[in-house]
Amino acid sequence: MPETILHHPLICTMDPQRPWAQAIAVRDGRILAVGSLKEAREVLPTAPLVHLPGEMVTPGLVDVHNHFVWAGRAELYEVFVPPVFSLDQVLDAVRAAAAGKAPGEWIVGGIWGSALIGEIDADARRRLDEAAGGRPVMLRDDSHHNRFVSTAALAAAGITDDTPDPVNGTIVRDATTGEATGLLLEAACSLVEMAVARALDASPRLDVEAAAHAVKRLNAVGVTGMQEALTTRAVMRALKTLDDEGRLSAWVMGSLPMTEAPLAPGEMPDELQALRDDFRTRHFLPDAGKIFLDGVPTSRTAAMLEPYLPDAVHGCCFRGGTTLTVPQLARVLSDCEQKNIRVKIHCTGDASTRAALDAIDVLRSFNGPGLQHHIAHATFIDPAEIPRFAALDVVADLSPPLWFPSVIIDAIRGTVAKHIVDRMAPIRSLVEAGALVAGGSDWPVVPDPNPWPAMQGMVTRRDPSGRLDGALAPEQAIGVQDALRAYTLNAAQATGLADRAGSLTAGKSADLAVLDRRVFDIDPAELGQTRVLQTWFEGRCVHGADT
Repeated sequence: MPETILHHPLICTMDPQRPWAQAIAVRDGRILAVGSLKEAREVLPTAPLVHLPGEMVTPGLVDVHNHFVWAGRAELYEVFVPPVFSLDQVLDAVRAAAAGKAPGEWIVGGIWGSALIGEIDADARRRLDEAAGGRPVMLRDDSHHNRFVSTAALAAAGITDDTPDPVNGTIVRDATTGEATGLLLEAACSLVEMAVARALDASPRLDVEAAAHAVKRLNAVGVTGMQEALTTRAVMRALKTLDDEGRLSAWVMGSLPMTEAPLAPGEMPDELQALRDDFRTRHFLPDAGKIFLDGVPTSRTAAMLEPYLPDAVHGCCFRGGTTLTVPQLARVLSDCEQKNIRVKIHCTGDASTRAALDAIDVLRSFNGPGLQHHIAHATFIDPAEIPRFAALDVVADLSPPLWFPSVIIDAIRGTVAKHIVDRMAPIRSLVEAGALVAGGSDWPVVPDPNPWPAMQGMVTRRDPSGRLDGALAPEQAIGVQDALRAYTLNAAQATGLADRAGSLTAGKSADLAVLDRRVFDIDPAELGQTRVLQTWFEGRCVHGADT
């Protein structure tokens, strides 16, 4: 419909100039007016009137950090091994998958729990070989930074007992025999990922259909905008094809690797940047960047200010490290700003977070105000650093599903001192300090991209599923209004989509979510049960009764 008036008695616009409305006048996918039904009729006197169902309407949600094409691949083509599985259960899942595979065909999947890292040795690899019938297997962990692979996968990747560790990566070996155990950490994963990519490269349509599937999943939970957080050539190709076919029903900001990235093997940053305009479409904007400054705490690859808990491999005083020095990162960011590329910097440790802030501080001291860069995950932040987010205009890109009580948190407690874990994700402190806090799923690192349970976690600091007891840093809980802002206005600003998304405001895209409940009036412990009855993108219903 080229012209429409969308009507509902309770429309939460997230526009501070007019927070609530009853009607939205839409022409060619754009909002002409927001207000009363009378005001909408004055703008479009003959437009058809659509009465929206449900209890409340919000702007379409924006996910500041996901890998939705990878998630689509995982759901359509890969073996799912939940992070709660024991090693025996993981092997049983591989055995079941192997029954439907041809000899020599790859078995790819995940996301086994990080707590299993200590159980993966050469014997576990041989058990994996048996379960797979000798096939190549690659299983990602729940952080997506580590892999458990079979002997055939090691061979396909050219990894032998004598292969040197890549920079910023580890081929874990048996302490006695020196043989590769099948556990790969950080950049070492790229060796096997490249072998998998070679095997799948002949079927680019798989990625297109994976992207289509993932976008439908996101639309179904109210998401109409997102930042794809590590955008490879294959992802760009899939998104351009999907949009050319008229099936990309969301705004997507792409994040190209700005340095060699362990999770984007074989991708050369300069080559990818030169291709940006070749893949750009109406809805896909490959204008952001990505840098991995450290790894993850579960494998002790996050850079920490205080030492990890002692273990047999690292001893008593190991703190991890960053992939770039502060001057190196400042130079990369300066180059990016000259190209108008805002950068998402992966930092899970408090030392890497400090280093990122230091580098941005250096950049500002030389260049003055610039682009709004992201610190992605911001899992651990030293309290002294919190005011610097607002002072340096840095986005706190938070992934709530990664820090409320969960198996990931249990695994982190096995590597990081309790008093550090107990102050994870200081969202309230960031909000009160004036930082721009934006919410993201990091899907498929978490198996479900639904933002409503994530918002419940922000508000209650408890596991929304109810499976795990207790609260994590309950003093850092925020209100529902701030949680919704993190997934609307704030996320739109952070992703560079604020001119078209984040609020229901004249001039923006007509993107909205129709909810089955009034989220400001319910018990916060029920927020995660919110159902999206309809999702509208550019003035058309892309999920719900009218699709």
